[in-house]
Amino acid sequence: MAVPKRKISKSRSRSRRAQWNLKTPQLGKCQNCGSRIPTHVVCAQCGHYMGRPLVDVGN
Repeated sequence: MAVPKRKISKSRSRSRRAQWNLKTPQLGKCQNCGSRIPTHVVCAQCGHYMGRPLVDVGN
């Protein structure tokens, strides 16, 4: 059974855990209606993606 040779210091383990934080979602603007949506996602308001209509929303 493998056993660590040395104790892992607090600074090493804490610096590794520093990446565990949550990131805010990157939002872009819809080219058609201007609403804020996540990038690389079809707009829920108008159904456009990259300026082209893809989904019929039915508004």
